[in-house]
Amino acid sequence: MNALEAQGCSLAMIRGQRCWLHPLRALYWEAEDTLLLSDLHLGKAAHFRRSGIAVPFEVDQENEDRLIAVLLDCQPKRALLLGDLFHSDYNREWESFRALVEQFSHIEFELVAGNHDILHPEMYEAAGLKVHAEPYCVGPFALFHHPPADWDGQQGYALAGHVHPCVHLQGAGRQRERLPCFWFGEQQGVLPAFGAFTGMAPVRPKEKDEVFVIAGQAVLRV
Repeated sequence: MNALEAQGCSLAMIRGQRCWLHPLRALYWEAEDTLLLSDLHLGKAAHFRRSGIAVPFEVDQENEDRLIAVLLDCQPKRALLLGDLFHSDYNREWESFRALVEQFSHIEFELVAGNHDILHPEMYEAAGLKVHAEPYCVGPFALFHHPPADWDGQQGYALAGHVHPCVHLQGAGRQRERLPCFWFGEQQGVLPAFGAFTGMAPVRPKEKDEVFVIAGQAVLRV
């Protein structure tokens, strides 16, 4: 058992690449020493509080703590963020993220822009983030925020976010549980939302699709 398996990760082979699926909702691409994660939605809780909706401050800290934890677990040289990094316009959570990027200055942080990534380009540059339009093609992968429609895979296997995928599983006593998941089809895959305050959307995998659920501190193929 290697270190990633000991951390509850599960191995997925995608276009011949060893990709470790981490229970903190991230994908580690072994050959390129690269971490992929999507839909952090940083600042969302503060955005709701500013609108008068009570959201615990612990939500903000949980996202930051989990991001630090997965960076320490995987020790990547690069982190690719598949959109919706920040939920809204500027608030104090952006400064916390900037401090985190400075803390991990040995890691290259890059963003494939999503529909919520509306900050001024100079703010991303000042934070040390490279920003890419979709698709951003790297190796055998084409990286998106929105899963592409009618994707034939000619430009690479598509990896995306945006959907916040989950599946319903039936447990003991006929209880149905909703679990976030990694969802891989023939030509594209969707990562779970990393953020803790994001919601989830049930997906309907096809017969040959692969689904890995996040069950506590482990990732399990179902």
